[in-house]
Amino acid sequence: MPAARPAPVAAVEGPWARGRVEHLDVLVVGAGISGIGAGRHLAVAAERRSFAILEAREDCGGTWDLFRYPGVRSDSDLYTFGYAFKPWRREESIADGPQILAYLRETVREYGLERHIRYRRRVVGASWSSGAARWTVVVEHTGTGERTTLTCGWLFCAAGYFRYDRGHAPALPGLERFAGPVVHPQHWPAGLDHAGRRVLVVGSGATAVTLVPALAATARHVTMLQRTPTYVMPVPRRDAVAVALKRLFGERRGHALARRRNLLRQRASWAFCRRHPALARRIIRRANARLLPPGYPVDEHFRPPYDPWDQRLCATPDGELFTAIRSGRASVVTDRIEHFTEAGVRLASGRELAADVVVTATGLDVRAFGGLELTVDGRPVRPAETVAYKGVMLSGVPNFVYALGYTNSSWTLKIDLLCAHFGRLLAHMDRHGHRSCRPEPADPAMPVRPLLDSAAGYLRRAADRLPRQGDRGPWRAPAGHREDVRLLGAGPVDGPELRFSR
Repeated sequence: MPAARPAPVAAVEGPWARGRVEHLDVLVVGAGISGIGAGRHLAVAAERRSFAILEAREDCGGTWDLFRYPGVRSDSDLYTFGYAFKPWRREESIADGPQILAYLRETVREYGLERHIRYRRRVVGASWSSGAARWTVVVEHTGTGERTTLTCGWLFCAAGYFRYDRGHAPALPGLERFAGPVVHPQHWPAGLDHAGRRVLVVGSGATAVTLVPALAATARHVTMLQRTPTYVMPVPRRDAVAVALKRLFGERRGHALARRRNLLRQRASWAFCRRHPALARRIIRRANARLLPPGYPVDEHFRPPYDPWDQRLCATPDGELFTAIRSGRASVVTDRIEHFTEAGVRLASGRELAADVVVTATGLDVRAFGGLELTVDGRPVRPAETVAYKGVMLSGVPNFVYALGYTNSSWTLKIDLLCAHFGRLLAHMDRHGHRSCRPEPADPAMPVRPLLDSAAGYLRRAADRLPRQGDRGPWRAPAGHREDVRLLGAGPVDGPELRFSR
């Protein structure tokens, strides 16, 4: 089970809490890993700018405060998933949820962000006026329902890309007949006791791969029921090289070196899988077979019908999923559900699985910008009708930036780059006396495709609700961190398709 959760960051009240309308230079929506990163960059690089971070929940941390299921963790190493500006101090490279949450809350305290974060404030909508060159933002207090209004020069959306109030819940025939508890990992009840019980986990993604070994530690037996296999790779929980680098070069320099090393490893692994998919399949299969019992049907349960990185690979620290299977406390079944019964589930093959608890690890419900409703000069912004500019702004939407990390690498690598780029853009506008900028494609007939062009089911389901990308720069989404370093890190902040106004 995860360790005890870290103490929350104390809420700080201010004049805004007494109903006074105010104007801010920058308004950040969301106090998760992206919003905290944005806040730090604003606090350090733009000291004279006023900014606030609005968070709908009662504490910071975003995903890492929301998810509380057994074993919750990152499947990216914390040297790349953590911030470039704040060293990861623990020896575990793959960290659990409470450790990541403690890291984020420590960041808030170290950079004095408590006074900028306003909790239980949900942004309902925002309207841009070109005449006033500002956003008018409607904010709802999630406890009282009271609505207030403020204005800002820039809106920075760090609300992520999935719904916090519900997960994806596909129709599972007869699930209502099941007599025991049915739980979605996104809403794990604190009092659920699974010890000594038979647990059925429906799903095969990163959440299921995390849950199964954690539940198997005390459950009578855990079954992972999947319709289609997923690539699963064992990774070391502790990064011995990173620990050695910090001892040799000091915490900050060692963290930077470990970050660069792990970034290069991620890039090389992804590129190898894309260029040599057949060989990558064989390597992954060999790694799986080595950790599974002799004679185990590896191809039936761990050989997907797609190539590696068509969907994200799942990591299992120290091979813990395979250890649980080898011990007999967990098993994998690949089949389709015919219908649930009071005591379990009947499969298309005719087999029946008994269960006392059902966990529906069926994924996320994706939506753009946390459901934020935008209008520009009275016209509603429909995300699917916009095109992403450099992967950080939207066509036709002035003074709006959004934080969206990578799907084939550590999320936060992109966040650090885009926050630094945003700071350079603000400084550029100050130097030239600009008050607004709006991306506009020079070719309105430019071919477009989904922004998150992935075969992952949760992204395919949401493709018609997300922005698009073009077929050329700066409208084509960067393929990865290396391209973003050139585009956002070293490239100019202006361009012929970014229209500035005084």
